[in-house]
Amino acid sequence: MSLLELRSVDKIFGGLHAVRGVSFQVEKGAIFGLIGPNGAGKTTLFNVITGVYTPEHGEILFGGKNIAGLKPAWIAARGVARTFQNIRIFRTMTVAENVMVAGHHLHKSSIVSAMLRTKSYERDELALNKRATELLEILGLAPLANEVAGSLPYGSQRRLEIARGLMLSPELLLLDEPAAGMNSQEAQTLNEQIRFLRDQLGLTVILVEHNMAVVMNVCERIHVVDHGETIAEGSPAEIKTHPKVLAAYLGEEEPENEVSA
Repeated sequence: MSLLELRSVDKIFGGLHAVRGVSFQVEKGAIFGLIGPNGAGKTTLFNVITGVYTPEHGEILFGGKNIAGLKPAWIAARGVARTFQNIRIFRTMTVAENVMVAGHHLHKSSIVSAMLRTKSYERDELALNKRATELLEILGLAPLANEVAGSLPYGSQRRLEIARGLMLSPELLLLDEPAAGMNSQEAQTLNEQIRFLRDQLGLTVILVEHNMAVVMNVCERIHVVDHGETIAEGSPAEIKTHPKVLAAYLGEEEPENEVSA
C-alpha cells in the first residue's frame, strides 16, 4: 500500500524547470532513497511534498488524499515531518527544549491553564517531557539533554533535528542529508537509528543523502533524479550499476565503474 505517491509533478522557477514530470510511490513502512547529483531537484521535491512550494502540475497523494498546495503546517498536522539540508535548531536553547518546542500538539489545556499553572497544564508538561526524553534516548542524545544545542557537534545537531521532527508523531519522515558532517562511525549509528524508526516506531522514511554508503546500506528502494527528471529507480544493487546513474555521477557517456558504496 502506498503511503505517498507523486504523479507527474512539475515545479518551475521563472523559466527554470526545477522538477519535471516526477512520479514515484513510497510504500508504507519503506525506507526510500531519493538521490542525484547537486542541483538535481531533490530538496525541491522535499519542499513540494511538505508544502513549502506549490507544484505547477501534478498530484501529491498522502494516504490517498491530494496534499499538493496545502500549507506546511497542515501537511505536518496530517503526519509528514522533515529535517532540513541546512540545520535549523534553536542554538541558545537546550537540547531538551529544542525537542519539546515541537510538541505543542500534545498540549490539551488552554492558555488560561498555562498562565495559572493548573493541574491539567502540569499533566501536559509531564507528557511532553516524557515524550521528548524517549526520543532523545532513541537518538543517543539523552546525556546531552541539558546542553546548549549550539554547542553540540555537527552530527549531534543533525540527530537533534530528527528528534524534533519525531515530536510531531509523523507517519512519514523526510530526512534531508542527515549524515552530512558525520564520520563513518556516526553514519553507521545513523543507519541503525533509521532502521529502528521504521521497525520499532512504524515510520516510513524518505532519505535524501550524498553519502552513498548510507544510502546503499539502509534504503530498500532508490529513486534517482538529474536536472529535475527521473533517470532511474530500483534496488540498491540495480542503482549501483545503472548506466544513466553512473553517467550522472561520473560524467561518462558509457561509465565503466560502479557508484561507490
